[in-house]
Amino acid sequence: MAEKQKKRFERLYIQGGFAETTEIWQDRETGVNYLYHAAGNTGGLTPLLDREGKPVVTLVENK
Repeated sequence: MAEKQKKRFERLYIQGGFAETTEIWQDRETGVNYLYHAAGNTGGLTPLLDREGKPVVTLVENK
């Protein structure tokens, strides 16, 4: 039987509803956070940056 694969990405935050949503996702391997925004049938994903323009990285816990 095949091993169950761990999910690489985890949603940390969600705001909004059906027509428009903003989410923050974390790459569980690198700790890099991404901002996802969707409105209607369009959306986009980008690394979440701090004030200095560097990617926001969250410590990844070994679960």
